[in-house]
Amino acid sequence: MTKTKIWLSSPHMGGEEESFVGEAFETNWIAPLGPHVNGFEEDLQAFTGAGHAAALSSGTAALHLGLILLDVKPGDIVLCQSMTFSASANPIAYQGAIPVFIDSEEETWNMCPRALEDAILAINERKLSYDHPSPTHKIKAILPVHLYGMPAKMEDINAVADKYGIPVLEDAAEALGSRYKGGSCGNLADLGVLSFNGNKIITTSGGGALLSDDETMISKARFLATQARDPAPHYQHSHIGYNYRLSNVLAGIGRGQMKVISDRVNARRKNYERYRRFFSEIEGIYFQEPVDDSVYFSNRWLSTIGIDPARTGGISRETVRLALEAENIEARPLWKPMHLQPVFAKAAFVGNGVCERLFEQGLCLPSGSNLTESDFRRIFTCLHSVFYS
Repeated sequence: MTKTKIWLSSPHMGGEEESFVGEAFETNWIAPLGPHVNGFEEDLQAFTGAGHAAALSSGTAALHLGLILLDVKPGDIVLCQSMTFSASANPIAYQGAIPVFIDSEEETWNMCPRALEDAILAINERKLSYDHPSPTHKIKAILPVHLYGMPAKMEDINAVADKYGIPVLEDAAEALGSRYKGGSCGNLADLGVLSFNGNKIITTSGGGALLSDDETMISKARFLATQARDPAPHYQHSHIGYNYRLSNVLAGIGRGQMKVISDRVNARRKNYERYRRFFSEIEGIYFQEPVDDSVYFSNRWLSTIGIDPARTGGISRETVRLALEAENIEARPLWKPMHLQPVFAKAAFVGNGVCERLFEQGLCLPSGSNLTESDFRRIFTCLHSVFYS
């Protein structure tokens, strides 16, 4: 008999979502916009402390609009974290811009501030080459990512950005509920992005948001996201627009999910602590764990480990992943760095290869807030057989 699948990160409803969605049906607010969209944006603002929020169809849409708002055009340069999901980098290509990928640092596994400044200096001195017919050599944005919910070193990244006058678009798609020095991820830069995809810490099935303290930016984002329709009695358009707004029905799911966001963060952090205890005495296992935990409060969207086969007696990331797979337990390698992806093979990369090592050795473990005691018994039985057999 096939064992029940244990997923990496599955949706977890809180119970109040149906009432919000039911209200949308009862009032016939099935159209794209409505009161739940407004309410969801207010919930996000209250939770993150951001001055303004635009609820959108996806985190990718939010990133795309963020780049447009920062005036990223064909031939411009965007400095993007290499270790991330492709959605961070793809909108750069949508704009015809040039991604320059930045390595990770050892503590948080996120954008390395030193490599970031090295890249800026190399670009300014015309020491990098680009796969683009007409590069402008203008750096229009810096795009760090809070990988797996772990806050990046935003103070250092923002300091570099300020030094060279470059705006920061903060990809907090995986980090709702995470905090850095007391500030909420998604509200630590000029613009912040959230995702509510089905595997995220809360979900609207599919959805995202753009956050900022700049009201003008968010107003323009909403305008562009609703096909850039001019204020006229007929359909008139003076700008290229996009169909990027979140629907009222899905926003209702989001409002229900926001009722339990703190519980979801607590559950995922407890998952991580369970893994931390299990692996604490196994040589060769390392964690995405900064030295000063009081500065970096991670929602632990996914619990991740690094496995150094030179110190584990030959047990590798793949040894563990395949053992879990054989038990119908989902685990995945860390994100493959963008500069190693075929689609970005000709893009420039600045760093020492930290993210490449992390990809080779890193593993994401089942992390859902709805994991049961029975699930953990299966997971730990499998892990025990790998490391202690």
